[in-house]
Amino acid sequence: MKILMLSATFPYPPTRGGTQVRTFNLLKYLSQHHSITLVTQNDADVRESEITALRNCVEHLEVFDRPRDSGTSGSIIKKIQRFSTFLLQGTPPSVLNRYSLEMQAWIENFVNAGKCDVITCEHSVNEIYVRSHFQNQIKTIVNVHSSVYGTCLNQLSTGTSENKLRDQITLPLLRRYEKSYCSKFSNIVVTTAEDKQQLQQFNPQAEIAVIPNGVDLVSFPNRNSDPGGQRLIFIGAMDNLANIDAVCFFSNEVLPEIQKHYPNAIFDIVGSRPAPEVLALKGKPGINVIGAVPSMAEYLHQATLCVVPMRTGFGIKNKTLEAMAAGVPIVASDRGLEGLTVDKPLLALRANQPTEYITAIRQIFEQPQLRFELSRNARQLVETEFTWDIAGKRYEQVCLGNY
Repeated sequence: MKILMLSATFPYPPTRGGTQVRTFNLLKYLSQHHSITLVTQNDADVRESEITALRNCVEHLEVFDRPRDSGTSGSIIKKIQRFSTFLLQGTPPSVLNRYSLEMQAWIENFVNAGKCDVITCEHSVNEIYVRSHFQNQIKTIVNVHSSVYGTCLNQLSTGTSENKLRDQITLPLLRRYEKSYCSKFSNIVVTTAEDKQQLQQFNPQAEIAVIPNGVDLVSFPNRNSDPGGQRLIFIGAMDNLANIDAVCFFSNEVLPEIQKHYPNAIFDIVGSRPAPEVLALKGKPGINVIGAVPSMAEYLHQATLCVVPMRTGFGIKNKTLEAMAAGVPIVASDRGLEGLTVDKPLLALRANQPTEYITAIRQIFEQPQLRFELSRNARQLVETEFTWDIAGKRYEQVCLGNY
């Protein structure tokens, strides 16, 4: 089978986190059995060696330059222009920011020449490149990493919106947009049942498959021993708004209370590209902002427990699955545990309010048997249900039309 995969975000190395992890591991699996052509865009921080490495993973790699002035910043006039386009055309600025006419022309020529059987959009931001008539020629799939409408709705309902007025205006537009673009695809893939339910409301007849994320068990081996102590860790890309909100909330509202009981408690924030708000946390007692590291598992293995205090963001969380794979006990919010059933057997402790985090963390600090139980159960779950091989096989079935 000849598959054309679209990813405006450069999906290598997978250690970049975010959408890159899912995109890379799915294409890695599919490339074992099928001819993969990947179309992507260059970013300022992408190295030539990374382009070469990614080229070796697929049959053909086509890399386009990211359009100039594609960021979300800019003058007030440009912001008004982007929002006006959203109102008139129905396409959000986050999608238009990465739109390349050159890339569009290449894709259309490739499809019209009959060079692929399937086209997949790895993340909904790539839907703009798929024309409605494509599904008359080939199978069209959109891999929705998370619902943009659902995410905006969640941010408004939890008070974590970066710009409340803007998001209140945007919300009905995102609903219209998500309903519209989904109609172009033969199949829709989501990561959680919650996202499926959301998108099924917009498109009752749509074929929607739930394929959760996975973990590379080689990169995230189970830890050999319990380090004990009072060391907390958060992992993730630290320029991501949901992650920024999570660590700021935890550092300001939970950690100081933990340190009253455990003065030596340490909180490590590990992940690439820490934003200014995250870097500012280094001034607080017991907080280490570590940044990008060669091996996330190495830092996880040193931690007593991993916190996933997400207050926004839809979809199953890679960080949660990776900590589970590494055998590290987890305390997480409902958002951090989305897509997972963690109560029977006990896989993680759930917390949403500061007092709940404090109670759960104290339990794990003080109960070695609880740490052992959480570690064992979570690792077993990942091994049996959340590997990239499992996700890849399911995605392959969607591409083949057998799911």
